[in-house]
Amino acid sequence: MDQNMLSTIVMLVVMVAIFYFLLIRPENKKKKELAKMRSELTVGDEITTIGGILGTICAVKEDSIVIETGADRVRIEFAKWAISTKGAQTTEATK
Repeated sequence: MDQNMLSTIVMLVVMVAIFYFLLIRPENKKKKELAKMRSELTVGDEITTIGGILGTICAVKEDSIVIETGADRVRIEFAKWAISTKGAQTTEATK
């Protein structure tokens, strides 16, 4: 009975370790990289929001940014957490 209990505990520890290294750790690493990218945004950077809006940053505030979109120079303010990527996004259709 003691050997069976020990093997069960070892299996649980192994499962927790697998979940940590395959699921939790990569997600935390991705969150840190995204937070770093958002904190380093500067005027003139091209960005894409989580809603798919493309634009160029024209003002950076503490918790938000203002971007210009399109040729008509429409300015929109977004919270920094809404920024998905830095740089212009391309699709297969535009290549």
